[in-house]
Amino acid sequence: MNNRPTNRRATTTTARLGVVLAAAALALTGCAPAGASDDDAAAAAPAADGMALTDGWVKAADSGMSAAFGGLTNSGPQDVTVVSATTEASSMLELHETVENETGELIMREIDGGFVVPAGDTLTLEPGGSHIMLMDLADPLEAGEEVTFTLTFSDDSTYEFTAPVKDYSGANENYVGGDDEGGMDMDMGSDDAQGTDG
Repeated sequence: MNNRPTNRRATTTTARLGVVLAAAALALTGCAPAGASDDDAAAAAPAADGMALTDGWVKAADSGMSAAFGGLTNSGPQDVTVVSATTEASSMLELHETVENETGELIMREIDGGFVVPAGDTLTLEPGGSHIMLMDLADPLEAGEEVTFTLTFSDDSTYEFTAPVKDYSGANENYVGGDDEGGMDMDMGSDDAQGTDG
């Protein structure tokens, strides 16, 4: 008879512990929607969370136009789209691609819809290819200086990076767009680069 009260207490304590554990488990699973997975959570993360720019650099220029380059890597599980860029170094920036026109000449133009950076891949921004175009420099960009940019993605998240200014010389390409269609040249080719490594 003396054992019965002890067993009831043990049973009651075990039952209470079970209820507490069940409530804790319910609280933890209540934080995520039913059927949600780690992939769903990663897909819902801001595009900027998985982005990084490596080996970035900006072309030195006294006035007018310049451009920014580097490897834009998306470590996220979804493709992301860069829709715009800003910097205090220029009042007007465009996301450019380089294509051949009907005469075979390489021309730079604003890319429709922005840069798409595939999931788990790197978009290379380089002379003679895709790049961030600085259209109206606020001040000369001299080698050794640094320029800070902010990229905005299609989900309105942003990513900031700073890149050094470097001297660069290359072949001329024409810019098509704006008020001076076809009337702007910039050293953007890939013939000869100085100080372009990382």
